[in-house]
Amino acid sequence: MKALKWTGIAVLCVVAMIIIAALVIFRNEIHSLTTLKTIDDYGMFQMTYYGDYGFDDFLEVGAKSDGDIEAFVTKRLLKGLPIKLGVTGAGCTAFVTQNEKGETIYGRNFDFAYSPSLQLITKPHNGYASVSTVNLTFAGYSEDNLPNGLNFDSFLTLAAPFLPFDGMNEKGVAISLLAVPKAEPPNDSNKVTLNTTTAIRLVLDKAADANEAVALLRQYTIYFSGGIDVHFLIADASGNSVLAEYYNGELQTVTTDKNYQVASNFIAYNGVNIGEGFSEFERYNAVKTAIENKGFLTDEHAVDLLAEVGVYDGVDDKLQWSVIYNLTTGDGKIYAHRNVDNISSFHIDRVE
Repeated sequence: MKALKWTGIAVLCVVAMIIIAALVIFRNEIHSLTTLKTIDDYGMFQMTYYGDYGFDDFLEVGAKSDGDIEAFVTKRLLKGLPIKLGVTGAGCTAFVTQNEKGETIYGRNFDFAYSPSLQLITKPHNGYASVSTVNLTFAGYSEDNLPNGLNFDSFLTLAAPFLPFDGMNEKGVAISLLAVPKAEPPNDSNKVTLNTTTAIRLVLDKAADANEAVALLRQYTIYFSGGIDVHFLIADASGNSVLAEYYNGELQTVTTDKNYQVASNFIAYNGVNIGEGFSEFERYNAVKTAIENKGFLTDEHAVDLLAEVGVYDGVDDKLQWSVIYNLTTGDGKIYAHRNVDNISSFHIDRVE
């Protein structure tokens, strides 16, 4: 009887040690998942990522395919739990302008089939803090499979630092991706290769202004995940903005001498205006006209404008999320699926 008792105690000690070891190994992951919360029942979530997500190590090797990213994320962030990436791109609209206070604001719609989203806050040790919007379909989530608090169903959200579709960092730099009909990136075997979303992570973590963002992108070659070609609208707190496009095998830039810049789903470099043949020019012109009417947009007008130009194809409402970043103050607003009655506000401390 005494031997059985001591055996039971030994088993309990082993179990306790296993639990303690798991808590130590997964402490940052658990801490991150405790912050996961729903901010819109459509499928919009918010989470703060704690710990090192290994982006500096990733920049040493890069990825030449989604499989390479899956392998890195599986090993580094998910402790061996496999992930299958699936990129989507669509009829997005973005703009940078000023509000009535002279502050620089950056607005952006993501239009596509149903896409749950995650607003992610990151504070890397060797990079700038940022808030970004992640398309959770990239991580395998869907309308019938959504993250749900501190449990196994939410574990794949830990891959989110590698999956931003737009964002703003503490220096007041914002970036978003928008699909285009074609892109021709450089193919330089001497450069590390990034994909669509890790290029955004590069800018958010490392760029202090729009010019530095472009210079960083030039240091890498790129491939477009899922075969979805994109360009990037980048802006900073000073109001400087640039549209980065991959055309004729080079990273080309489109700038403006106006106090605003608009981007949609067409190649704008050198006036070629190669579009997809849907509503890209109508959306572009609607935003351009709205800004030029007064020379600025109030925050309320920006919200309404994004809702107005969200893609509706006559059958389905494609607008998945809208976000407005104030690059001057670090404030922002985000809402899902044209739901302007449920706008979530957020803030990131600005650092000059």
